[in-house]
Amino acid sequence: MMKKRKLGIIGGSGLYKMEGFKKTKWIKIKTPWGPPSDEILVAKIKNEEICFIPRHARGHKINPSNINFRANIDALKQLGVTDIVSVSAVGSLKENLEPGKFVIIDQFIDRTFARAKTFFNEEIVAHVSMAKPTSPSLSDCCEAALNKLKIKNQKGGTYVVMEGPQFSTLAESNLYRSWNVDVIGMTNMPEAKLAREAEIRYCTVAMVTDYDCWHPDHDEVDVSMVIQTLQKNASNAQNMIKEVIKTFKNFSADKDPANDCLNTAIITDSKLRTKKTIKKLQYIAGRALKVSNAN
Repeated sequence: MMKKRKLGIIGGSGLYKMEGFKKTKWIKIKTPWGPPSDEILVAKIKNEEICFIPRHARGHKINPSNINFRANIDALKQLGVTDIVSVSAVGSLKENLEPGKFVIIDQFIDRTFARAKTFFNEEIVAHVSMAKPTSPSLSDCCEAALNKLKIKNQKGGTYVVMEGPQFSTLAESNLYRSWNVDVIGMTNMPEAKLAREAEIRYCTVAMVTDYDCWHPDHDEVDVSMVIQTLQKNASNAQNMIKEVIKTFKNFSADKDPANDCLNTAIITDSKLRTKKTIKKLQYIAGRALKVSNAN
């Protein structure tokens, strides 16, 4: 039987707070992985409690390489989050994905190299599948919300994640276009991998802000260009999230690839697992470790 579902929102560039909610409070969460990007906003809309964290912190103080992705996911899991919608600003690598359009991502290419990418790096080893890295039910829900609000969107797309914080060279931009990649950004890896290890269903809604630097008829991307589009996108993102909160439980997640995925992922002999490591992983993998220890 599926446990009660609870939605978490991870806000990217331009989305640092949630507007229009009642009964809100920012709370500090401690994790074994250090502090999260910011306090977690816990808010209620009707009878639904949701959790929100700005991945760059309020005021945009943390660059992509320095985000504590493990702490962010652990903090949300501690608060009972089962489903995450990640909202991210991206550059477009395709003509038809113009600034202002939203893309519901279904695949990633991870080009990052300076980030901790797993919770299972001490004593306990696990290999989760990332073949289907996003949640079909959350993707369907976000698509329905965007269509209802008449916000231009594309369902399905590949997001290449670069290390940053610099933008692409022209050669890199053209290379990714030759791979048939749809959008480029700096933050959804290892976030999606860590959400999977935590058995949290995950969906990325990517907000296009620019054409990176490949388009001959558009200037190369700079911060002022991104901010200008972000201001428009942020309002649409807020409206989409409010709609998703109302409807996400209507979309069945019974066959989601994140569900109980650690059951077949943990490979370390249970006799070699120390209490210290099990305690560190209690929120991320407590359920699975109990199951495998029992076996």
